[in-house]
Amino acid sequence: MGEMIEMGTGSSAVHSYVSRPEGTVRGGVIVIHEAWGLVGQIRGVADRFAAQGYLAVAPDLLGENGITDDVATELGEQLFNPDPRQRHEAQPKLRALMSPFRSPDFSAQASARVESCFEYLESSPGVNGQIGVVGFCMGGTFALSLAVQEPRLKACVSFYGRADYSVAELAAINCPVLAFYGDQDTDLVETLPDLGAAMTEAGIDFTADVYPGTGHAFFNDTNRFAYDKDAADDAWARTLEFLTQSLSQDRQA
Repeated sequence: MGEMIEMGTGSSAVHSYVSRPEGTVRGGVIVIHEAWGLVGQIRGVADRFAAQGYLAVAPDLLGENGITDDVATELGEQLFNPDPRQRHEAQPKLRALMSPFRSPDFSAQASARVESCFEYLESSPGVNGQIGVVGFCMGGTFALSLAVQEPRLKACVSFYGRADYSVAELAAINCPVLAFYGDQDTDLVETLPDLGAAMTEAGIDFTADVYPGTGHAFFNDTNRFAYDKDAADDAWARTLEFLTQSLSQDRQA
């Protein structure tokens, strides 16, 4: 359904999966992947947004690591496996995969690449400046980062992402923010009250939904141990409703 396109120049250049809607374009959505990279599951999410009328762009922020769909699925299942031995054996593989993130330049480069996707959508016919971002895990963190850095963004949806920003930094956000978490993802859920308070102090329209009985990566339907269909279906419906409200062609900038 989609195609790979290179957008941006220099260090901000990024190969991205572009999925186009049939008929009238309702707006643009940047879809940012988990730590596994631009795997089939994320391309499928982009296709789902396109089926709803959005021009969807999913950047490959980890194209250099060469991870395949099979490797991502196997490692993801190991990390969420109920067997502690399986989880223990997955840790060295995870550390190797995460090694690019430790580079001090990675975050800046990834943010620049996401911005290239924003500019691509900004100049695309029919989008009319109605652009949102949806990210998962690592991608959820970069979705929040784009909201802080890009005042033209109209909507931000973060699935189990981090937001390590001061109130002053959060005050730069110029769009509503919707965030999803699983209550068993304790590291993130424990910091959620502080984030909510900071968002309120910064004057941001922030909504956080926490699903009981679920953990990290509950939306990823390729991970049989983490996926929770009820939570994923509800979060998808809430995301579509949020984008419909936030990316209205009649909405004033």
